[in-house]
Amino acid sequence: MAHAGVRILTRSSDMAVVGLTEVFRRIHTIIKASARLKSILRNRRPDLLILIDYPDFNIHIAGVAKRYNIPVLYYISPQIWAWRSGRVRKIARRVDRMAVILPFEKEFYSKRGVQVDYVGHPLLDICPDSMNKKQARFDLDVGNNYPVVGILPGSRKEEIRNLLPAMVESVRILNRRYADMQCLLPLAQTISPEFVQPFIEGTGLNLKVFSGDNIYNILSACDIAVVTSGTATLETAIMGVPMVVIYKGSKLSYMIVKRMVKVSHISLANLVAGEEVVPELIQDAVTPEGIAKKMFIMLEDRDTRENIVKKLGRIRGLLGEGGASERTAKIALDMMG
Repeated sequence: MAHAGVRILTRSSDMAVVGLTEVFRRIHTIIKASARLKSILRNRRPDLLILIDYPDFNIHIAGVAKRYNIPVLYYISPQIWAWRSGRVRKIARRVDRMAVILPFEKEFYSKRGVQVDYVGHPLLDICPDSMNKKQARFDLDVGNNYPVVGILPGSRKEEIRNLLPAMVESVRILNRRYADMQCLLPLAQTISPEFVQPFIEGTGLNLKVFSGDNIYNILSACDIAVVTSGTATLETAIMGVPMVVIYKGSKLSYMIVKRMVKVSHISLANLVAGEEVVPELIQDAVTPEGIAKKMFIMLEDRDTRENIVKKLGRIRGLLGEGGASERTAKIALDMMG
């Protein structure tokens, strides 16, 4: 949005947290951002409020907009179908239209009286139909190394602190078996190379860090990946790369969330597929040995690997067609018309 010319008041990365208890670390920034937005809604009365994901904050702001009769469009649904589904009642009262990006979300909202449009997934607008692995490796100066392992630790600092050490150590375990292994570590725009340096220095790995590079070019060069649960699992799936998906939060957050979550999978790739296509490791199961074992099976067992690649190929088709952003923009214009 910043690249498109939007004036940023508070960066979302400054407010982003993983888990429930972790929110207290950012509470001052969140309260300050909330107060500023409330002032804008009260004094400037915009023609439309567009909310994107970030449910606890945005559903509250939607309530403020409703008090001032400002129409609300919610783009990219919070995952209330997974946990705390009672929030849909607040959404029904406060949000005029939902624009959802996952196929099963339309039925969820329609059944609960929310005006909803399925616009397709925005990743399909930026993800190439196909990429040449040989060319990608040439572009990235990877060569003929095998395997090429992608390490995708997430876009939030808390995620990286929790998960990157186990990811790196798991790859070191693999490196004992594969001496010519190459590791690729693409960073989200919210993360600087300096931040991850302490986690990777002195590992002895043949590892390249990429900042701001084309994630799809990097994934295209990979034989396998270890990925933090989130949008990156869908990007990796679309590119047809077998992966191990991991997630770990604070013990208290996990205990609370475990009682509330109503879905059988944590990764978007498996949720869209409706089955466990790629292995998932959660909380105490996130160990270097556990990750390495899952990756080793996918590298060594040809039938397992081919089956995963085949099923990943179906996920792209389940996400609909491109044009999600354009469809959402048309909805926004219609609401302001």
